[in-house]
Amino acid sequence: MKCPFCGSLDTQVIETRLAEDGLSIRRRRRCQSCDKRFTTYETADVRLPQVVKSNGTREEFSETKLREGFKRALHKRPVSAPLVDEAVSGIRQRLLTLGEREIPARDLGEMVMHALKKLDKVAYIRFASVYRSFQDIDDFRDAIREVDK
Repeated sequence: MKCPFCGSLDTQVIETRLAEDGLSIRRRRRCQSCDKRFTTYETADVRLPQVVKSNGTREEFSETKLREGFKRALHKRPVSAPLVDEAVSGIRQRLLTLGEREIPARDLGEMVMHALKKLDKVAYIRFASVYRSFQDIDDFRDAIREVDK
């Protein structure tokens, strides 16, 4: 680790412990050249998978787009923001747990539908009608039957 004071690469770790956030390692270091001390933090570098659209294009996963999908489906529905945050966080965590570099957009959509089904059945039907491109009333009936299971 390069010393921020003198630029020397000769530094020594004096103390290592878990940071307060529990997500990183805090290290106290001492420069062997100038004898000054400094702190560094080590965190895991995790990446969310790219989303592969049905036309084959790829784009970075966007939590903003995910939230927007929930927001549209839940428009004027009695679902609190913390519940939406929990659902978005759950999907994000599931994507990290999968450990894949890419995920088909269809799989991500299914995760959203699963979460919406638990949150609000009307929102689930709204999302499903757009996501599955409902063509007629029979498609809605099928979705309603699926929700009633």
